[in-house]
Amino acid sequence: MNVEIAKGWKKELKEEFNKEYFNRIVQQLKVEKQSQVSIFPPGSLIFNAFNTTDFNDVKVVIIGQDPYHGEGQAHGLSFSVQKGIKPPPSLINIFKEIENDLGIKMPRDYGDLTAWAVQGVLMLNATLTVRSNQPNSHAGLGWSLFTDAVIQHLNDKKENLVFLLWGNFAKEKGIHIDEKKHLVLKAAHPSPFAADKGFFGTKHFSKTNQYLVNHGKDPIDWLIKKTDD
Repeated sequence: MNVEIAKGWKKELKEEFNKEYFNRIVQQLKVEKQSQVSIFPPGSLIFNAFNTTDFNDVKVVIIGQDPYHGEGQAHGLSFSVQKGIKPPPSLINIFKEIENDLGIKMPRDYGDLTAWAVQGVLMLNATLTVRSNQPNSHAGLGWSLFTDAVIQHLNDKKENLVFLLWGNFAKEKGIHIDEKKHLVLKAAHPSPFAADKGFFGTKHFSKTNQYLVNHGKDPIDWLIKKTDD
């Protein structure tokens, strides 16, 4: 099956694209689209995380659950929203922790995290699509098999990555990551319901950069600047 995806990922995942479960995902998405069901993100952005951060460029992995289900929000990067969309509460809390950790003033009206992705932060949702206004509606579609394979390839073939696992779902998703090869940082989810129960104060962003520098990699510039391009 021909999937438009960055060449590094295409090489790593070519076997997945030919498996029966992946074909079922594609066929189901086609059926829903033909039934005029709105699916987010748009088709061209389903693999945005992979096309913005190719396999060889990955330094950090942030695992989310599934895309935002509101109109115009999702664009294929976990926790990120498209330009012009107000950051959701969880993202605001991420920005608050960055400010507390690094002293970097973050925006409150801009949530496009592409600037992180181009530096090597793979912003991976466990499920890559969702129906409009129906959270987790594609959780049983088969995407979890695909993203498990993504994590396995990163774990096996790369060294000294940083995995940020926020919330029980992300922790379970990353249960097989080799902590002798990689830095695994775990915390509560940044949602308003959990952030003060083990997300705030974790200093994951400074810890990530210190680890990268210690292993000869450039640190991430976590500052998000509002752009119009």
